Amino acid sequence: MPSPDDLADSYTRQDVLTGHQGRILVAKMDGTVAVSKLSKNFGSVKAVDNLSFTVKPGTITGFLGPNGAGKTTTLRMLLGLVQPNSGTARIGGKAYAELDRPLHHVGAALEAASFHPGRRARDHLRVLCAASGLPGARADEVLATVGLTEVGKRRVKGFSMGMRQRLGLAGTLLGDPQVLILDEPANGLDPEGINWLRGFLRRLADEGRTVLISSHMLSEVQQTVDNVVIIARGRLVRAGPLTDLMASTGKAVRVRGPRLGDLRTALNKQKLQVEPDGRDGLLVHGVEPAAVGSLAFAHNVELHELTAAQSDLEQVFLDLTAGEGGIR
Repeated sequence: MPSPDDLADSYTRQDVLTGHQGRILVAKMDGTVAVSKLSKNFGSVKAVDNLSFTVKPGTITGFLGPNGAGKTTTLRMLLGLVQPNSGTARIGGKAYAELDRPLHHVGAALEAASFHPGRRARDHLRVLCAASGLPGARADEVLATVGLTEVGKRRVKGFSMGMRQRLGLAGTLLGDPQVLILDEPANGLDPEGINWLRGFLRRLADEGRTVLISSHMLSEVQQTVDNVVIIARGRLVRAGPLTDLMASTGKAVRVRGPRLGDLRTALNKQKLQVEPDGRDGLLVHGVEPAAVGSLAFAHNVELHELTAAQSDLEQVFLDLTAGEGGIR
């Protein structure tokens, strides 16, 4: 049986145009991802329901939704693994099956990557290179890119979950793709690894690539993405820049103090929405901190805190998808 090195070396560089150190020079396409009126049924279950959204190059987009919302089904249709009942899913204006040498254009990691436990990390990547007509030198390049050079000769069975995540990411980069589609890329990474991933994805986007990530780690998504696409029960809930989404949640002010009854009465007279915020606090909606401070001063109410309340992505997500749990 041929070794991984033999398999990799059996493919010559005649199949791939390369430059220094084997960097792939295949002409890149427009990396726009466009989903239009996409629907998919599994029997009586509607997994994806008339879904439309666009992901532009040079951005990181978070693809979010409750468990069973239809995210994985959508991504599988985008990659040609599932056929839609109606609608289209296009990458650079083409279906995945229509792409010439698709691994040069799209790198994808859906669900947990599968590795032969007895195979060394470098050999795993060289086999992928061989199967895809890529030069074996790419294995060493992407190992360096994801910070696994020093463990490239170790067998995968000894890898931590975070190291496996990095190895899976390395596999998506072999073709130097314009588009990255990643499912839970931060799963298993420690804080240092998550920080590395955040910077790494940003560099890819800054190079003009399209990065689409599906994740449940909303606090991390908030620090990473430019745009969000939120779905529930297979339908679009919200799509657009993260900053616009957070701004649309409305103004709120958090106040704390030992005696807030008089202040609450005054706020109610102004027909402002007020709700308790802990034992000694109030959350006032639709107003700026200065206005609340002026009322407190006018009514001689001592305040220990007066701040603009910032909603986080997790709370916004829960508000938008309340009662919209998945069905798959």
